[in-house]
Amino acid sequence: MKGKIAEIFDSVQGEGLYLGERQIFVRFYGCNLNCRFCDTKLNNFHELGVGDLFSRIKSYPGDFHSVSFTGGEPLLQKNFLREIMALTKCSDYTNYLETNGTLYEELSEVIDFTDIVAMDCKLPSSTGDYPRWQAHRKFLEVASSREVFIKIVVCNSTQADDLLYLLGLLKQTNIAATLILQPNSAENGFLLNNKLEYYKALCEEEHFASCIIPQMHKVIGVK
Repeated sequence: MKGKIAEIFDSVQGEGLYLGERQIFVRFYGCNLNCRFCDTKLNNFHELGVGDLFSRIKSYPGDFHSVSFTGGEPLLQKNFLREIMALTKCSDYTNYLETNGTLYEELSEVIDFTDIVAMDCKLPSSTGDYPRWQAHRKFLEVASSREVFIKIVVCNSTQADDLLYLLGLLKQTNIAATLILQPNSAENGFLLNNKLEYYKALCEEEHFASCIIPQMHKVIGVK
């Protein structure tokens, strides 16, 4: 079995609740979505066997918080992902899965090897795509057996109704995960800053913990 891997590298996590933690990043090629704010356009990949990839992971010296399986969308290669996560799990690595939160059936096949789920929730007014609410609902039901936090990218186009719908969905699925409000790094200014503060206040009104966290790896200039 071989997987399509765009790159492998070590760095610090620049997004979400584990901001600043050292990780080994395994970036999978390919995605099932086409979000207009996407900043990870992948054009190339290497085909690697599970053993080869595991050897690459083990070659990084030092202590790491976790292995980040990211993309693209790693769940598109669920069989390969399951095999490599089984190896890293057995070798006492913490498995950190970064995902767009739409492939719930695929998640169910790797959840036993997953420690942390970093789930992007795709608000349609942000992505420019059709709503993914039903897929997100089912994904959350599977992910709830593990540690999970949720990230939304906030753009100038993002509508408050989408955020309120998401908060309602989280209540219905009984998910108390922290919500990360991440500003679109390609936009900035007064409008977006005000929107972020307003959305954080909405979260507080609905009794959800939230944080405004930009893509700090871009701010400090690391990969």
